[in-house]
Amino acid sequence: MSFVDRRLEARPSSGEAPFGLNEVFFSRTDDRGVIQSCNYVFKRVAHFEWEELIGSPHKAVRHPDMPRGVFQLFWDTLKAGDSMGAYVKNKAKDGLYYWVFAVVVPCAGGYLSARIRPSSALFEEVKQAYAELLQAEKNADLDPAQSSEQLMEWIRGKGFETYHQFATHAISEELLARDSGLERPKDAKITDLRKMLTNAETLVDATQGLVKDFDAMHTIPHNLRVIASRIEPSGGPVTVLSQNYGAMSREMSDWFAAHVMGENSNFNTIKLAVTNSLFVECMARILNECDTQLQSEKRSLGKIDMEAERAILADLVKTETARGSKGVEEVDLEAERIMHACQVMHRQFLGLSSTRVLCKIESARLPESGETLSDIIDQLGVFQERISRRLDNITKLSNEIRTLEQ
Repeated sequence: MSFVDRRLEARPSSGEAPFGLNEVFFSRTDDRGVIQSCNYVFKRVAHFEWEELIGSPHKAVRHPDMPRGVFQLFWDTLKAGDSMGAYVKNKAKDGLYYWVFAVVVPCAGGYLSARIRPSSALFEEVKQAYAELLQAEKNADLDPAQSSEQLMEWIRGKGFETYHQFATHAISEELLARDSGLERPKDAKITDLRKMLTNAETLVDATQGLVKDFDAMHTIPHNLRVIASRIEPSGGPVTVLSQNYGAMSREMSDWFAAHVMGENSNFNTIKLAVTNSLFVECMARILNECDTQLQSEKRSLGKIDMEAERAILADLVKTETARGSKGVEEVDLEAERIMHACQVMHRQFLGLSSTRVLCKIESARLPESGETLSDIIDQLGVFQERISRRLDNITKLSNEIRTLEQ
């Protein structure tokens, strides 16, 4: 037994149970949460005998410091057929505690959970949030659903729209912190996917800016027609051009609403696609490390058929890896569609720009046009320039996403 093994086997009389940053442990339960199998690291950290673990409910290691709202989110997610990632504080048989970041994946007949030791800066924030939530449960007598909603309020306060977004950020933070703590190079795929996610979030912000610019531009063609009608005969050139501009602007706005602002538009789906790809990539890595851990364990595993467990794990790794690859393909497709959308909008803007220039020329021929008409036409130019810059930026971000994917 090595020095590291002896250190991990030795247990303090109080405090935290030894759990190495390089270790991964797993358990597999039925659909009610009853443990069907686990590995030696789990047994050692939790300090149970094999016969005490197998056939026992997983809540045997639940720590009283854990808010009930976290487990409400856990089961809501799993029962919906989705994978779950969460920080959990567990209690060993001898009273020691240990923190994990757990990923739980639905599998045949139940769920498989793989756990690593959390070490990121985010982990410290979560511990404080859990402590405050636990106190709120006690003080306000919150039920699990109310507690989970309060946890979601904290998560939304951190800038995440959904728990899935938060869990994706957390799992990637933990794996990169793990790389750093073990003096490994940072996972290049996770780093690239995080950059893609940042670009996707910036795309959302840029889209919101486009919406505001279009809204602000809507009234200008109308104002232009009103002023033109006062200074030239009915049906004069500036009036006609301003009407054409308004019609083209409305047509472009309708296209924008359908292809950019729609609930299922590629602008709205790309962030979710990147988020899913990042979560699956991180989860597959943990499952892979879990498989490596199982291969290295030589101690007694009780009555557990570890080769059968490894086969189950291998199937999950294969499934999740394929899902991750499909997700990246979806991201590439959405990014390509966004770039195409920007090209279409740019072409439409060329027509708007030509009409605006003609308006400028015709207004200069009107002796009574004054500065007001010219000012309004200049406002159109300012808005068009701003929107054009946004489109260029969106195209650049989309291209970067596709480059990172490759």
